[in-house]
Amino acid sequence: MATAHGTRFPWMTLWIHRSLLWQFTARYIHARHRGSILGFAWAFLNPLLMLALYTFIFSQVFEGEFRGGEHQPRYALVIFLGLMFYHLVADILATAPGLIVSNPNFVKKVVFPLEILPASAVGASLFHFGVSMILFLCGAVLFQHPFTWVALWLPIIALPILILVLGLGWFLSALGVFLRDLQQVMGMVNLILLYTSCIFFPPEKVASVAPGVWAVLRFNPLLQTIDLARNAVLWGQPPSWSILGFTYAASLGVAGLGYWTFRQTRPAFADVV
Repeated sequence: MATAHGTRFPWMTLWIHRSLLWQFTARYIHARHRGSILGFAWAFLNPLLMLALYTFIFSQVFEGEFRGGEHQPRYALVIFLGLMFYHLVADILATAPGLIVSNPNFVKKVVFPLEILPASAVGASLFHFGVSMILFLCGAVLFQHPFTWVALWLPIIALPILILVLGLGWFLSALGVFLRDLQQVMGMVNLILLYTSCIFFPPEKVASVAPGVWAVLRFNPLLQTIDLARNAVLWGQPPSWSILGFTYAASLGVAGLGYWTFRQTRPAFADVV
């Protein structure tokens, strides 16, 4: 069974075990809100509270803007869309390193597809991304934001980030078995990612103020995805084919590396855990 799994593509493995994937995804979603007084309501309250905080700080205190002259509701939508993608990645960075070590019983079962654990965590994060998307659309309707047909590009623009976090989940969950301090480091990594993904300011500002920094940051697929999504949904600009191609190539590369790392290190999981 293990050998057979090793010859499969990751997507085939997930499809074959789709029922198990769904069960563990529901389990992670339920576990996140278990024991809290408001329960599932936090799935809506958390993004709204964070949005209110960041919007106040960057629009009122720092007087931030993207394209000049945005009123506060529009600026809130700009930030919220960026935060949606950021939290999709940040959730996996925070949880993936502990996924395998926190499930030792599954590790010792040779026939259990451990690839499901990181993929289920991604599914749970994707669920909360969907909740945030509903809130974003409701806010856009409330603030009377005009959508164009270009907004239909959003699923194609967002798909690379889903592939990216899946690869990161496999890679970090495998690495976390051998490096137990990795989970502590991810807090700082997420903080760095928050301020290097141009969530609160436009990429053009970084390119003009610090060209040397931009020469590195422009290879951040999360930054480019957020920028493409904002341009399409909020300003009606079709995505750049070259940048979109880069996000797909980078995400597929990370997914391939992550899955390969997971498959190569899996035989040693039982000895370490």
